[in-house]
Amino acid sequence: MSQNKTNTGGTGEVKYRRAKVWQIIMVSSSAFIGMSFYFLMGMASYSASVGFGIASIAVGGILTFTRIFDAVTDPLLAFVYDKVNTPFGKIRILLASGWLIMVLSVLMMFDWAAGKGHGKVTFVLLYIVYIIGYTLYNMTGQTLGALMSNDPKQRPMIGVYGTIFNYIVPIALNMIAFTQLMPKYGGYTPEFLSSACWLCVGLSAVGLVLTCIGISEYDKPENFVGTNMKKEKLKLGDMVEVLAHNRPLQCFVASGASDKIAQQVASQTIVVTMLNGIIIGDMSISTILSTLGMIPSILFAFIGAAYAKKHGNKKTIVTWTWFCIFVTFAAVAFFTILHIGGNTRSISAVMPLMIVFMILQLLTNGTKMGVTTGNSAFMADVIDYELDRGGKYIPAVVTGVYSLIDKVVSSVSALIATASVALVGYTTSLPQPTDELTPGIFWMTMVLMYGFPLLGWAITLIAMRFCNLNKEEMEQVQKRIAEKKAEAQKQAQAG
Repeated sequence: MSQNKTNTGGTGEVKYRRAKVWQIIMVSSSAFIGMSFYFLMGMASYSASVGFGIASIAVGGILTFTRIFDAVTDPLLAFVYDKVNTPFGKIRILLASGWLIMVLSVLMMFDWAAGKGHGKVTFVLLYIVYIIGYTLYNMTGQTLGALMSNDPKQRPMIGVYGTIFNYIVPIALNMIAFTQLMPKYGGYTPEFLSSACWLCVGLSAVGLVLTCIGISEYDKPENFVGTNMKKEKLKLGDMVEVLAHNRPLQCFVASGASDKIAQQVASQTIVVTMLNGIIIGDMSISTILSTLGMIPSILFAFIGAAYAKKHGNKKTIVTWTWFCIFVTFAAVAFFTILHIGGNTRSISAVMPLMIVFMILQLLTNGTKMGVTTGNSAFMADVIDYELDRGGKYIPAVVTGVYSLIDKVVSSVSALIATASVALVGYTTSLPQPTDELTPGIFWMTMVLMYGFPLLGWAITLIAMRFCNLNKEEMEQVQKRIAEKKAEAQKQAQAG
């Protein structure tokens, strides 16, 4: 059984729902699924170009269209979430269904249908199928934390484990893909893309099994009702009402969407290739440096969680966003100084420069971990705020509204990246690690890799100034929820 803990804090008794550590770890392994497919789909532009013969300038438009379709499917999932109730639960069925659809689509996209003479139509259809599967997985996955625990002191730790896996999985995949597979197959070849696909599918399967085991105790009908303890039918108007009247959700949407588009632009494989392969001149050494900084960076996640326990999730987001801004300015200054001196490629050869780069990588990843820790727990806070507000308690309603706007805004990330690199000469091909470094490539990389994140963090700071869901308010929210449910139970028993 799950653990319960009573916190007083001067505001009355609240009996918090708490998960066991092993359950948190296993559910956090859902990152194996999310990050595996995130890593793989970061190479979708190469799959489109190499496997389906699509010109690079058209790839951005295609990915933008599919991203918008992705956004439209998110709120629709709330209705599926509401309807699915089986003897095997709700969460596990949705997670497994989404995973299976994603697997079939990426195997076609990166292996079975690639290089077989298919063109744009086939690629777009496969991408659409992938999006349907990803929506089922992702929208369900965003509700896991809120279901497992409502203890303000435990929620940040749920985020920590998820953040750790979110960091470790891409590092491991980068190490295998770019230090083992890419040298073997000689670049972004069909063989490399196929091998990377199977690697990601295998790792995601492990994550699915572990997640389903960890969430099984909470995947029960009684955990999907509101404060009146009744199962209410969802209507489309409920989603509009949530967005119109849930102020913390509005602020979180502004913060999350701006950060998402910035981070997605920066994480596009073509942008990463320009930084690591062309500017630094060594794809493998940059991956190795990131890996060496993994353990210290994970410590930032625990620091962020400890800070969130003491100060709340909102303040955690604000504080670590400021740290992100400072570190990013330092990174831009570092590369600019070396570029002016004409020595950016010496980073992989000169030990002092390599150490500086490693420290910057550590601080960059670490400060982002702090923000991620706050964000992951804050989503659960927003869901509970909606429960306290009296809205329909279907967690996917909140996550669906958030994801709809988040993805519509961030849908242009691939288009921004491909259109930007086209401005510096990549109109019919994509950047390769062996390409010559030019001033245009350098400055465009700085804008895409660091400029967009700086803009996103600035918007986050502005949005959070209008959000009142701090630590003290969340304690009151949990107290009111407990009182409303207790009163509903008394009325049900009296009736």
